[in-house]
Order: sequence, then structure tokens, then C-alpha cells
Amino acid sequence: MNIQPVVLAGGNGSRLWPISREIYPKQLLHLTGDKSLLQITMERVAGLRNMLPPIVVVGIEHRFVSKQQIDELDLFDEYSIVLEPLGRSTAPAICGATEFVRLRSGRETLLLVLPSDHLIEGEREFVDAVEKACRLAAAGRIVTFGIQPEHVETGYGYIRKGVDDAVMAFREKPGIESARKCIEEGDWYWNSGMFAFSVATFQEEIRRHAPEMQECMVEAIKNGREEQDFFSFDAESMTDVENTSIDYILMEKTKRASVVVADFSWKDVGSWQALWEILEHDAQGNVHRGDVILHSTENSLVMAEERLVATVGLRDTVVVETADSVLVSSMSGGQDVKKIVEYLRENGRDEFRFHRKVERSWGSITTLEEKPYYKINRVTLHCRSGLAMQKHYHRHEHWVVVSGTARITCGKDVFLLQENQATSIPAGVIHRLENPGAIPLELIEIQIGPYLGEDDIISYQAEYGGDED
Repeated sequence: MNIQPVVLAGGNGSRLWPISREIYPKQLLHLTGDKSLLQITMERVAGLRNMLPPIVVVGIEHRFVSKQQIDELDLFDEYSIVLEPLGRSTAPAICGATEFVRLRSGRETLLLVLPSDHLIEGEREFVDAVEKACRLAAAGRIVTFGIQPEHVETGYGYIRKGVDDAVMAFREKPGIESARKCIEEGDWYWNSGMFAFSVATFQEEIRRHAPEMQECMVEAIKNGREEQDFFSFDAESMTDVENTSIDYILMEKTKRASVVVADFSWKDVGSWQALWEILEHDAQGNVHRGDVILHSTENSLVMAEERLVATVGLRDTVVVETADSVLVSSMSGGQDVKKIVEYLRENGRDEFRFHRKVERSWGSITTLEEKPYYKINRVTLHCRSGLAMQKHYHRHEHWVVVSGTARITCGKDVFLLQENQATSIPAGVIHRLENPGAIPLELIEIQIGPYLGEDDIISYQAEYGGDED
């Protein structure tokens, strides 16, 4: 019985703002150790038996760094990355991935859908649960994995288990009293968001309960396109697709839902409190990172990225400092952090979308200052890496090398720059920046022009080669 793993690695992780942002979200961050959540999930997939080459669904802006992180593991001879041009929650992603699998492997293929932001302990128990779920899926069920609740939690959905593993009811993210009642009744489990089903079963049920979404995502696959190492859903086909979860649109309605109760330890790294629970505590119950001084502080999470953070007299509090934002929240208020993100988005603020420092496969770029008509960046390139050949219509760029060696392509000219040397790239000229050396390249970039948006980049990767822009 061959099983097709599908890893969902889209999403913005808004409840972990300001560390997690739209351009570089939580699944790509090293939150719990030396590997990202995506890498940890891919290692879990590699430990399963009878698996087809995995499929990873990511946002189109995360394609290069996702590929880089998967390749770093060196675990898979083959895998596919499917791109979402528009963020539309789990239902469209799963619908599209299922149609993608149908065309490649057929209607009888079993899918195992795994979010990329879970931590699981108990490898043997996880494998056992997957195999049981796949047996139920082969019999025509849509299977979810239930987690024994550890406490009253309003950030998860709840599943009520009935006879023969059937799902009696769903309760999506209940209020505090409703969640407490679920715990007291004893036959409710947290909905993990992991699923197993056959292509045929899923598509029969989604056509019954959400035919418009199914039609949209079939078109998104039909009109999609191969892009180098990626396959992209068609953006125009997805324009009107509903932005909703698979739980709302299908699992709460289908009569073919089953639940496998998991015996393994499971954590959804979806909030600051969840991260606090996972990470190592000091004697006062605190989790802290960076340049932090804690005085009379207990059961709190304090993180500093850019400067000293000192706390006095805090209890059950989250303090997270980054280069451009500071979050202070009660530990219990972590589920509402996404409302701050919504406010930033609605009011045209960039802090929900960009970090001041953005990691790329080739290195990083840090915005030092930005004003109308100019922006100053610090650009770092890894050894023997480079940006794609590109041009800009509305901005000029001036580069000053701080350390290392830069190889510059500017129109038809190719030349080297060393420390304290500079060059200018006029608007409209095709150019490329590379680091041919054995040490990192660092330079200061000054952008000047009436429009400095990141969408003013015309990339020539396919023709000229190179990494992402």
C-alpha cells in the first residue's frame, strides 16, 4: 500500500508575530533547535514506510528557501514542491494537492496530509497511528488524528469519537466554557489537522459539500504551470476560491469521518504559549533568548533579537523584541496576537509582512533605513552564491563593498569589486551580483527612485541562471 505524503507548509504563523511574518513564516524558522519546523516534519516523513516521494505545498514567495531547507537534509532522491500563488487556508491547498496526485498517481492513491508546524515525539507510535489511519482510508474513510487533551485549550478544534472510530461531532475552536465541557465529558480529542484519505473518497466528498471549491482547484491544476523545480497553481483560477479550512468546509459535514487516537506526544507550535511549553525553562519557569535580564520574573517568555531587554516583576507574560517591533502580551492572550497582524495589514503597515532582516537562499538583506525615494540595505551573500540576473524600471542601485569580493554583471560588462570599492546600476540595465570568493560578501546597497517596491524586479533566471532575486 503506497502512500502519498503531502506536507502543508503555507500559512503565515500570525500568532507568532513578530518573529513569524508573511515573507518568512514560522515553518521556516529555527524555533526549537538547529532545524526549522519544515525540516523536522520532512525528517518525520522520511521515517515512514511505503511512501511515495513527498509533495510539499508552500507559498510562492517561500519556494527557494523551502527547497534549500529540504535539500540540506539530503533525505529524498525525489520530491515535488507545489506553489500557492494566493494564500487560501487549508481547504484549497488540500483540494489542489489531491487533484495534483490524481493526475500523477490515480484515484486509488492514499494521501497522508501533514502540517509542517507540529512537533511529535514517539516515532514508533506515530508510524503505528499512520498505518492504522491508512487502513481506514483504504476502506473509504476520511481519517483525522485525535490528540488526548492535556488542558483546556481554545486554540484547537475538538473531535468527539464514537463507535468503531467514527467521528460523532466536530467543535472548531470552542470558547473556554465549551472547551472545559469537552474535557469533562472525556470522549473529545484535539483535532491535530493531520489527515489520511484516498483521492477518490476525498473528491467524492468535496464535490458533495463544496463543489465550487473543487471546480476552482481542478482548474488551478489544469491551468497551472511548471516553473523550474516547482509546479504552481494558476492564480487566476484561485481568485474566487473560498478562504477556509478543511475542517469547516468538509470535516464538519462529511459522514465518512473517522478518528485515530494518537499515542504519541504532539505539539502544535502555533502560539507563544505553545512555544513556551516546548522550550527549556529556567528555575523560575522562564524561557529566554538573546540579551535578556530577568528580575522577579516567573513563567514568562522573553526574547531579544537586537538589543538588551530587561524585565521586572512579570508573571505569565510574553515579551518579544525584534529590529522593528516589540510584542508584550499576557501568556493567555497569545491567541489574539493575530488581531495585531490583522490591524497592521488593514492599515497598510509592512511589519506584518517583512522582517527588517530577510533570509534568502543566497544570504540575507537587512533594511537599515527607508524613506520616500531612497532605501539603504545591508546585503550579505554566502560563499559562491549569487542573485538572479535582473533589472528594475524605477530605481537606481549603488553598491559599496564592505568585505569580501563581488563579481558584478552590469549590461555587457563583468568586473570584480573589493573592499571599499563601489559601483552604480542605472535603472533599466540588466545586472547581477555574485560572490565568487571563499568568504561571505557584505555590501551596502542604496536604492534611489520614485518606486522601491519588491515587485519592480524583472528576473531572467531561466535565460541567465542564478538563484532567487
